[in-house]
Amino acid sequence: MTIAIEGVKAQSTATANSSATIITPITIVKVQDLNFGNIAVRATGTGGTVVLTPAGVRSATGGVTLPAVAGTVTAASFNVGGDGNRTFSISLPTAPITLTGPTGVTMTMSLGTFTSAPSGTGTLSAGTRNVTVGGTLTVSAGQTPGLYTNTGGLTVTVNYN
Repeated sequence: MTIAIEGVKAQSTATANSSATIITPITIVKVQDLNFGNIAVRATGTGGTVVLTPAGVRSATGGVTLPAVAGTVTAASFNVGGDGNRTFSISLPTAPITLTGPTGVTMTMSLGTFTSAPSGTGTLSAGTRNVTVGGTLTVSAGQTPGLYTNTGGLTVTVNYN
């Protein structure tokens, strides 16, 4: 007995559509520099630290004091821009930054232990978000008076999650 099969195919084909969505690139722009303001330290004995929070609030430890005339005190501020209400991660420096003094001054100060608000991750609100950054400044006893700076050392990186 022979069975005839009609219309049997050895192969079949299907088609899928392809698509891609281009989103607004994430950006970060510095709005304000990190500034610890006026700091006093003992001439001998113990140095200390100044902690500046992302909210711009200072506190001192050890032989460091904060004078009544604070000077300019600001947390670093950055404007993050991007696509809608997406979340993003924030990366801060992990190594300390060295601040150098005026010409002829060999003493330096170390800036580290950076913190941000928001901390770690943030969410864009209608495509923007402000990120503020603080840190801890280590001051030696007898630190030579003058303006100590570091230009471009505080790098903050943001990425979409």
